[in-house]
Amino acid sequence: MKDGHQAERLPDLERYTARDDHARVYPATVTMLWMAAVAAFWATIIFPSSAWAHVKGGEVAGFLSGMAHPVSGLDHVLAMIAVGLWGAQLGPPAIWLLPVTFPMVMAFGGFLGLMGVKLPATEIGIALSAIALGLAVFKEAKLKLPVAAGLVAFFAVFHGHAHGVELPPGGNGLLYSMGFVVTTGLLHATGITIGLLHKWPAGRTALRVAGACVALAGVYFLWSALT
Repeated sequence: MKDGHQAERLPDLERYTARDDHARVYPATVTMLWMAAVAAFWATIIFPSSAWAHVKGGEVAGFLSGMAHPVSGLDHVLAMIAVGLWGAQLGPPAIWLLPVTFPMVMAFGGFLGLMGVKLPATEIGIALSAIALGLAVFKEAKLKLPVAAGLVAFFAVFHGHAHGVELPPGGNGLLYSMGFVVTTGLLHATGITIGLLHKWPAGRTALRVAGACVALAGVYFLWSALT
């Protein structure tokens, strides 16, 4: 009876062992995919600029122009990376929900800009986003998920509008929008990848310092917008 009882329990043991193995492998796989995406993104931004110089329209048209716009301003870059950092600190499901919410709502803001809809204090909103998101990372703010997503969505409108109004003359609005959404997502991926450091004490401290730097940069952006 004892041997039979052990035999009956063996499948359960194998199932739980397989589940544990999957739990160990899955985060590593996701991390590798994120790192590959981030590496491809920065290679696209940095290396092809000389090649694009020989292409008619080059960086000022359509998709490529849209991809380049979010990295043309430090205010956009820092805020978007901070979204990824904060999501990584919060963990699932915020680690994917925040980086999905931001580009989706940002696309709406971009549409408003493309349509010529006026949005007051756009630059101030962008500066405040760097301050708020930087402080969230610095304080490791554990806000409820709807509140965190709502905060990210609110600031995304300002970033999207700023992108939309910069559509180059004669550019394809749809391709341009796709470009800045893709770049935004990959900036979030950069933040998430860096944010994985929070699992270690030194990394956690480094992320908090990074958050403080983003917030201080936001103060400078705000001062520049007001003067």
